[in-house]
Amino acid sequence: MSLRFRPLTWLLCTVLPAASLAAQMDEPARVKATYDRRDLMIPMRDGIRLFTTIYTPKAAKGPLPILLTRTPYGSDTFLATIGPSVVFEQEGYIFAIQDVRGMFQSEGDFVQVRPFNPHKKGAEFDEASDTYDTIDWLVKNQPANNGNVGVWGVSYLGFYSTMAALSGHPALKAVSPQAPVTDWFIGDDFHHNGAFFLADGFSFMFRNGVRRTGPGRVRPPAPDFGTPDGYRFYLDQTSLAGFSAKHMGDRNPFWTEMFAHPNYDAFWKARNPLQYLTKVQPAVMTVGSWFDAEDVWGTVHTYQAVEKRNPGHPNLLVMGPWFHGQWWFEDGAELGDIKWGSNTADYYNANILLPFFNYYLKGKGDGRFPEAQVFETGNNRWRSFDAWPPAGTRRESIYLGASGGLSIGQPAKARGFDQYFSDPARPVPFLDKITTRRPGSEHQYMVEDQRFASARPSKVTVGVLR
Repeated sequence: MSLRFRPLTWLLCTVLPAASLAAQMDEPARVKATYDRRDLMIPMRDGIRLFTTIYTPKAAKGPLPILLTRTPYGSDTFLATIGPSVVFEQEGYIFAIQDVRGMFQSEGDFVQVRPFNPHKKGAEFDEASDTYDTIDWLVKNQPANNGNVGVWGVSYLGFYSTMAALSGHPALKAVSPQAPVTDWFIGDDFHHNGAFFLADGFSFMFRNGVRRTGPGRVRPPAPDFGTPDGYRFYLDQTSLAGFSAKHMGDRNPFWTEMFAHPNYDAFWKARNPLQYLTKVQPAVMTVGSWFDAEDVWGTVHTYQAVEKRNPGHPNLLVMGPWFHGQWWFEDGAELGDIKWGSNTADYYNANILLPFFNYYLKGKGDGRFPEAQVFETGNNRWRSFDAWPPAGTRRESIYLGASGGLSIGQPAKARGFDQYFSDPARPVPFLDKITTRRPGSEHQYMVEDQRFASARPSKVTVGVLR
């Protein structure tokens, strides 16, 4: 990587006095009592400055490692929402949390899932180089750091964690992409094998990455649906073009670009970082969940790409019984009405994630980690494997049989058929609630009883013909 920095820009950053900032949201008393906080503007190689909040433990003993999170969702109070931070603060870590380029209090222009540029020169940048420049400043200027940095984050923050693995900075020792946004056309979030998920795409893009006049802390408002009934709202739309013109307009450049590329072309392919995951230097722990409706594709394929392209490199997989990001915010004791018999997220944070970073950033422990640690539902226990898929596993095809039965191996007599009727004017809902969005905080529809749909008229109810 060719790095050409203007010396003055590189050596200096702006420390923001409290009085110069907009009023900060109150943080929990525990955070205020535990950490000293600094708000900084860290310069990148092209002169753009990125807003970064640094939390240093008040009772720090000896040099400490740095855990960096890069986010498009607002950094300056983010520590209060990080579940694992309570476990990590007992070990002693410096947290650095940064608004990515063009978002909230950072300067520059934001680009959704900005493509990686493997041939950067001079002041050319991407998310990997912004990570490199941030890490370089931190290890050279942050007091009481031990020279080792880890990067972690969930969902979109997981995308920036994957980009960190491409930065090539020698101080970056460990990365944990968690439910990482990876391919927004094939498998993650808004497109599932090319099918556009309108409700999720609209509610997200209406607020994220919209045009702005400059850095600030103002969060764009949620869309005004004009009704509490999201089912009726989307059903009443006559066309996607008309919907976009009426409800989105030109507020979000990526929304327009997305529909200008309805096929999996170079626009989408460039945004998939998996093709570049070669010669990865930091150890990698990819984390995901069995009940993730958003980014389970990114989890599995990130692990597979690192494994395939970096033979023998420390590359671990964790899969828990959670909805999207649940392990980051909750104790993981349950999913809706399903109880797991333990606080699965608490166990993961203390016994899986913390030892990973402790070893690579602090030299603590023996570094003997299973290739995969997954939660087995049904038996409700964590299991460890030396390979993934586990050695000795095999694929089986399961076939539909007569009278609704299943069989392993194709039935000798395959006769009859099942069919159902669906009326596009009255699509089957997936929730028995009046709401304008898929429940983002609970995701309980993944496990909810949906027998309510059987009470609808027969023309839209699944029917078996005999």
